[in-house]
Amino acid sequence: MQYHPSEIESKWQKFWAENQTFKAENKSDKPKYYVLDMFPYPSGVGLHVGHPLGYIASDIYARYKRHQGFNVLHPMGYDSFGLPAEQYAIQTGQHPALTTQENIERYREQLDKIGFSFDWSREVRTSNPDYYKWTQWIFIQLFNSYYCKKSNQARPIDELVEVFEMEGNVNIEAETSQETTFGFDEWNNFTEKEKSDILLNYRLTYLAEAEVNWCPALGTVLANDEVVNGVSERGGHPVERKKMTQWMMRITAYAERLLNGITYNEKALDWADALKESQKNWIGKSKGALVEFKVSNSDDTIKVFTTRPDTIFGVSYMTLAPEHPLVQEITTADKKDAVDAYIQKTAKRSERERMADVKSISGEFTGAYALHPFTGKQIPIWIGDYVLASYGTGAVMAVPAGDERDHAFASHFGLDIIDIFKDTDVSENAYTDKEGDVVLQNSDFLDGLTVKEALAKSIEALEEKKLGLGQVNYRLRDAVFSRQRYWGEPVPMYFKNGIPTPIPTECLPIQLPEVDEYLPTETGEPPLGRATDWAWSEFKQEVVKNEFIDHKTVFPLELNTMPGWAGSSWYLFRYMDANNENEFASKEALNYWENVDLYIGGSEHATGHLLYSRFWTKFLKDVGLIQVDEPFKKLINQGMILGESAFVYRNKETNEFVSYNLVDKAAVDNYQALHADIAFIDESKNTLDIEAFKNWRPEYKNAEFKTEANGEFYVSREVEKMSKSKFNVVNPDDICEEYGADTLRMYEMFLGPIEQYKPWNTNGLSGVFGFLKKLWKLYFDNDGFAVSEEEATKEEYKVLHTLIKKVTDDIEGFSFNTSISAFMIAVNDLQKLKSNKKAILEPLAILVSPFAPHIAEELWSRLGHTESISFAEFPKFEEKYLVEDSKAYPISFNGKMRFTMELPLDMSKEEIEKAVMADERTIKQLDGRTPKKVIVVPGKIVNLVG
Repeated sequence: MQYHPSEIESKWQKFWAENQTFKAENKSDKPKYYVLDMFPYPSGVGLHVGHPLGYIASDIYARYKRHQGFNVLHPMGYDSFGLPAEQYAIQTGQHPALTTQENIERYREQLDKIGFSFDWSREVRTSNPDYYKWTQWIFIQLFNSYYCKKSNQARPIDELVEVFEMEGNVNIEAETSQETTFGFDEWNNFTEKEKSDILLNYRLTYLAEAEVNWCPALGTVLANDEVVNGVSERGGHPVERKKMTQWMMRITAYAERLLNGITYNEKALDWADALKESQKNWIGKSKGALVEFKVSNSDDTIKVFTTRPDTIFGVSYMTLAPEHPLVQEITTADKKDAVDAYIQKTAKRSERERMADVKSISGEFTGAYALHPFTGKQIPIWIGDYVLASYGTGAVMAVPAGDERDHAFASHFGLDIIDIFKDTDVSENAYTDKEGDVVLQNSDFLDGLTVKEALAKSIEALEEKKLGLGQVNYRLRDAVFSRQRYWGEPVPMYFKNGIPTPIPTECLPIQLPEVDEYLPTETGEPPLGRATDWAWSEFKQEVVKNEFIDHKTVFPLELNTMPGWAGSSWYLFRYMDANNENEFASKEALNYWENVDLYIGGSEHATGHLLYSRFWTKFLKDVGLIQVDEPFKKLINQGMILGESAFVYRNKETNEFVSYNLVDKAAVDNYQALHADIAFIDESKNTLDIEAFKNWRPEYKNAEFKTEANGEFYVSREVEKMSKSKFNVVNPDDICEEYGADTLRMYEMFLGPIEQYKPWNTNGLSGVFGFLKKLWKLYFDNDGFAVSEEEATKEEYKVLHTLIKKVTDDIEGFSFNTSISAFMIAVNDLQKLKSNKKAILEPLAILVSPFAPHIAEELWSRLGHTESISFAEFPKFEEKYLVEDSKAYPISFNGKMRFTMELPLDMSKEEIEKAVMADERTIKQLDGRTPKKVIVVPGKIVNLVG
């Protein structure tokens, strides 16, 4: 009987859907296990074979845990807000909701074809109002909270107000944007607007002016990871740094807890060391001092954070970020034009680009000077784009003798270099010798001290002079939360006489209004500025037409929307109780599922998404909504499946395409290498279908092609990222159609370790497909299903339990590629043994089920089972089947082995000798002679001498 995957797979996919086989329960006597994939964004092009890699790995583990008796939650949904859908809407005029729905339907169709065991009853979409209602609700909880340093957690803002009313803020220890001091009498005399502005300095989500990545062409702020080489990742439009009033998230309040969770939470966070390091580096904790430099002939001061205050006597100039608020104030008239031009030039470079550029040196002198805190010497103040306004204070005290970049800057512009370090080279750590000592030549009080002593004494001296303060600093900045887009969660705030006011939570969600275009308004407002029904009536407690705004009972609503990471920061908790209309999830569900046991996704989210999700999780715990401090226990970053691109070569002078073997490699610059769609390539020969290529694009229609002597046109191949733009995308639908989903699943795992990058090769699919056909044949003969009830042999049990041990260890260690190899070996061995025993083939079907669930379900059904194989107990390894109870002894005569003889291992020397001597082969070999000596080494050899 033949193996027909298309028939089998459609049958069982329908069975799973109709029976909701993978629906998880929030109440169960079983132990829980929560497996989650990183939220996919449903793009219009659908999935290529690289996308399911992580999903297949997580599905294998989810199915394995069900076999082990766990109540498994394995949900799927869509991160369905975002810029691509909005840009498509701008181009076509089609509402983003329609294209998003179409894209989701396409994704769902493809995901179902691959046979994932998702609990679709819990599907969430960030763009659905019933989901973003709770994203808006969490935003309001953040707005109504502040971070208390004493209790080291978020607390209600109303508690803060009560303290202000009684005693002002003198004794308040809280994270704040701006240090101000006032008494209770002052607070009580402030206007409502003044009180609101002060509270914004404390709230965990707040309005502030911030430096952002502004893309005029897209009309929106972009996140750092959406900017590449100074242009938008989508569309390649110029991006500039610009100050704008934005909603912000005070993630910096949680910096120490975020760091400690990584550093001291080894058991709770089973993450790769490299991933933990990236989180630590992004948080970027450093200890040092905040030093004040007075600006000469001015009341202004410049605050600088430095990790090495002991080097203060080596300061020869200062550098401010071009965006520093003091730049415009202190720049002298004769330097203004040059400084303004430099600021304008710098605004076109992203922070990431400026950080990465360590070679180029640029800057401008402001014409102003600062006074050295100890010596009073005038120090020139420069601006330079290597200093970032968002890092530290946006200013550095430059010590050219002790810092490579400061030294390069000073040398380039001819600035002083004060050599306060003895017997050291100028390098990153030039100020320390091998023993960690610092010897300062030009200091009044630090000579000969160790690094630790010098740091302590310099901080002490700065504090005594009231010119500085010991401080801990973090690289982490508060997150910009506003986006000037249409297709995102509306921010649930309105403005009452200039005071940002939250929508009452019982009125949520505030749904996206209809607009005539998805572009900013002519006056520069975000797309929501085009809405005609976008005002809040306090009397009606609903959204009303803008024409009713009277600033008495009807007020304007916020025009910005939330960023993409808003919905993806908490979606793991919504899956726990996705259909709950009354709360974001019930206490019962949250307490049962707790957090994600296994999280799989791409390494591109190693910082931003994980930090934001960890931040929101800690906040939700602070306010008593959940019990866990971390969202994801174990995290695996899957590698990438790379595509094998095809290149054709066109002669630049003649416009003739030349077969790769005929390209003059010595004059390769005379040719233009162009991507060709791999659909036109014969994979086995690497040859091009010339007619298909010519019909592909108008400019190729009349091109000439120089072929080889055999008439073939060869292309070159190169491994690259699989991408539509490189025409190397392989559609999983095509693979499922030709080979079946089980082949696709097993082949993707067979390519290599889950964490590594690996190239796709369609030719390799036939090997895995051949294995599945061999597996099928173990259960069938020419007449049909043929599984025997006979007892299995010792050899068959050995093959089975060798496989059980290997597969169990491999799944636990996420070494899925070696599991596939083990399956192939086992099936080959069972074929040789002509094994068809139910005692072997029934557990074999369960073993293969997580990897190839469709064929496993079919075989399980044929074996007489009416329930899904998904919950069958996973076979347990029994060592007794691998323990040898006999030995194939080599029987030698005068040292030469003549034959082997299988004997029990528990036989004595005498019994072994007796059995060997009685064997017909021994009698024949001796030919009537009697050996002088019989040497027996139990478990090893038998040698007859003489």
